[in-house]
Amino acid sequence: MWPFRRKVRASSGRLTRLLVILAVILALCAAGFFLLPAGRALFEDTRDKLGKPVPITPVTTTATTESARHPATNTTDGVRNSYWGTSPGASVTYTFRTPFRLVDVIITNGAGFTPKEYATQGRALEMDLEVTTSSGEKKTKKITLADKAGTHTIVTAFSDVKTVRLTLNSPAGLTQGRQLALAEVEFFKRS
Repeated sequence: MWPFRRKVRASSGRLTRLLVILAVILALCAAGFFLLPAGRALFEDTRDKLGKPVPITPVTTTATTESARHPATNTTDGVRNSYWGTSPGASVTYTFRTPFRLVDVIITNGAGFTPKEYATQGRALEMDLEVTTSSGEKKTKKITLADKAGTHTIVTAFSDVKTVRLTLNSPAGLTQGRQLALAEVEFFKRS
């Protein structure tokens, strides 16, 4: 019968079909290899948005410099009208007990939450956020803050976080007799 007993000729296109199939398989493998990191990032980002962020408190807080009356531990005391007093270029390092997925960081810049408190000291308009994972890998993010009182929410999306370092740059309102102030830093992990 015709469909079952077809005669094959030497130029029937088998080699062409085989080459096309191999090219498609190779293209799919290459696409999977190159798109895997983007797919993983999209998956983690979706999980971040679907979950509710939960606050997490660091175990230790250390700074490169601090004033005697305004230590770096004031940034994690839960009170927004006490602050860490320091100089430009100083950094504060927060160490956590166990690695976690850092979803958000909320920063209360300046000397306090209200506009009156905020304007009493200098404040950093740019910060470098450096995250160190439990394996020792370092990731950085540049943060630019508006020069206004209140909280600033920074979406971070870093996995396996063990320590976070904030370096204060671009001071504003820093005149004679004033110091650079950072009122509060809050960290949120994925639930």
